Amino acid sequence: MDTSFAVEATALRKTFGAKDAVAELSFQIRPGEVVGLLGPNGAGKTTTLKILLGMLRPTSGSARLLGLDALTSSKDVKQRIGFCPDEPAFFNFLTGRETIEFALSVRGIELASAWPRIAPLVELLEFNEQLEILTNNYSHGMKKKLALLLALAHEPKVLLLDEPTNGLDPPMAHRVRELLLEQSKRGVAVLVSTHLLDMADRLCGRVLIVHHGHLLVEGTPADVRVRAGLPPEATLEDAFLKLVA
Repeated sequence: MDTSFAVEATALRKTFGAKDAVAELSFQIRPGEVVGLLGPNGAGKTTTLKILLGMLRPTSGSARLLGLDALTSSKDVKQRIGFCPDEPAFFNFLTGRETIEFALSVRGIELASAWPRIAPLVELLEFNEQLEILTNNYSHGMKKKLALLLALAHEPKVLLLDEPTNGLDPPMAHRVRELLLEQSKRGVAVLVSTHLLDMADRLCGRVLIVHHGHLLVEGTPADVRVRAGLPPEATLEDAFLKLVA
C-alpha cells in the first residue's frame, strides 16, 4: 500500500450527459501539505471533492487517499479523513455536543478519551456555549464551526475542506487558518477548495487552478504569478483573473 501521497488523483474524468465536469485531472498531495483548489464556479472543484470522498463514481481515472481507493474502500477512507462542506447540515433535534458525540460513536471512538482532545478545539473556536444549543438555531458561522470540529474530532490524516472560513468573522477566520497550518505541521494533508484567493495566498503552499474541469496551473502562489506574467508584488487574485480570462 503506497502512502507516499496522502491524496492522489490520476486522470480523473466525470461526465454528466455530454459535459465533462472533470476532465483528465491529475494531482498529488503529500502529508503535511496545504493545497488550495481554486477555480471559477462550475470549474469542477465540488465534483472533484465528491470523487475524493467516494460520493461520486468517476467516469474514468482513479482517486486514492492514504493508499486506499476512494471508491472501493470508501468506508475505510472516511474513517481516516475529515470533511467540512460549504453548507453543513445536521440533525436539528440534536445539540452541538450531541452531534459530536453521535459522530464519535458512529466511528467507534470512546467519548471519555475524545473530549479532552476536542476541548481545546472548542475553546479555540469559542464554541463552548454553542455546544448546548440545538443545531436548528445555529447561524451559518456556528454550523461551519461545528463542521470543523467534526472534521477534526477523530484526528484525521487528510482534511478536505470546502470554504472552511465562510460565515466566520475575520478574527475567527484567522484562527482557523492558523489551526490548519498547525494541522499541516503535524503531518496532516489539507486540501482547501475556496474562492477566497487572499486566504489561499496566505495559507496554501501550493495551489491547483482548475478551469472547465482541466488543471490549468499548479504550483506555489509565486509560481502562479510567474505563469501569469505578473510581478511578485501582484496578488494571487490578479494572477487568477488573468489566467482564467
